[in-house]
Amino acid sequence: MNTTVAGSPRRFSGLRKFFLTFVILLVLALAGYIYWKFYYPYTSDGVKSGYLNYAVKKGQLFKTYEGKLIQEGIRSKTAGAIQSNEFEFSIRDKEVFEVLKLNSGKIFDLHYKEYNGVLPWRGNTRYIVDSIIAMREPER
Repeated sequence: MNTTVAGSPRRFSGLRKFFLTFVILLVLALAGYIYWKFYYPYTSDGVKSGYLNYAVKKGQLFKTYEGKLIQEGIRSKTAGAIQSNEFEFSIRDKEVFEVLKLNSGKIFDLHYKEYNGVLPWRGNTRYIVDSIIAMREPER
């Protein structure tokens, strides 16, 4: 009777150790995936240039800053059709948003980072503008 009682806790302890190791590895894998999907920049940095169409603050639960840049040039997927290049983005800082909001229609060079996923409190797009490189009046 003594041997069965002494044998049971060891087997239970081994099973418990296995499940604990499994859960820790699962949590680490999930944390790594979440970091890669939502916090690791897909491209380290980039710059887009164009006419600022709008900059707005919108959202129902999370109020985020959003904007759209109309880039020069013509891109079309079908022959004979004309389509403008649009760059929709989210804005990280309120100061950057304020400058953009007050200067709609001007030409901007915007620095952005692209992420693999969208977080509702960060914005509606994968492209996050973090700074303004240059701003100028359009040529008339």
